[in-house]
Amino acid sequence: MKSMTSTIRVLLVDDSALVRRGVRSVIEAHSEQGAIEVVGEAASAAAAMTEVLRLRPDVVLLDLRLPDDSGINVCRRIHTELPATRVLVLTSFVDDNLVYNAVIAGAHGYLMKEVDPPTLLEAIAKAASGQSILAPDITERVMKMLRSGNTGKEGSNDLSTLSNQERRVLACVAEGLTNKQTGERLNLSENTVKNYLINVFEKLQVKRRSQAAALYVEQVGRPVASDLPRASKVRLGGPICTGPECELMPATGVLVPAGSAGDPGITLAYK
Repeated sequence: MKSMTSTIRVLLVDDSALVRRGVRSVIEAHSEQGAIEVVGEAASAAAAMTEVLRLRPDVVLLDLRLPDDSGINVCRRIHTELPATRVLVLTSFVDDNLVYNAVIAGAHGYLMKEVDPPTLLEAIAKAASGQSILAPDITERVMKMLRSGNTGKEGSNDLSTLSNQERRVLACVAEGLTNKQTGERLNLSENTVKNYLINVFEKLQVKRRSQAAALYVEQVGRPVASDLPRASKVRLGGPICTGPECELMPATGVLVPAGSAGDPGITLAYK
């Protein structure tokens, strides 16, 4: 538990540089006599864990939507590896399952990004002292789920806990591809694909490919662009196709530079 007379050291984790800058400015402008100090920032799950272990902050302000992994998983790792570090979720949306999963993963609070500066600073101070912080409406959501027994158990129907690569693998499964075909598409070994699927099944709490595929289709529909592997003309040294100029290659469902989908001689590399 942090002494109230000590400076509270905070790590900001959000993939938006603008959000991180804004939160830092709020803390620096409203924190009295340096009571709260931002000691670091991270834009991804991997960077977050690196900075958490390096800086050992008192409080982590964590967004749940990160480019390389779920913030839920980051929260769980922090809670496991550095239990003295408190995690405050700072997000722009409320989803009942995410709220519950964040609390179960060890989060000490769940705040909206629209929160006013005094409330944010008070929440940071309370978290650092060991208290839990949930807005009244969020608390009611969690309690309602507990009372109903619909606890949003992680993975029961929630794809947000999957990493980007796990989602890509699952998208291939939803298309009906075998492990070998998935590996060829994503440039992974068949064994690596199998390991990814083991993680996916565990997180989604399913036992069969058909169940995982059904969850994906139920929540996403057909595989979306963000979950499909990107492609480029490797022989020409072209860049990975990620912009609006990309189009779907009909036979494979991957994204390629516009106009090249019908080129039978195109050499592709998947990202």
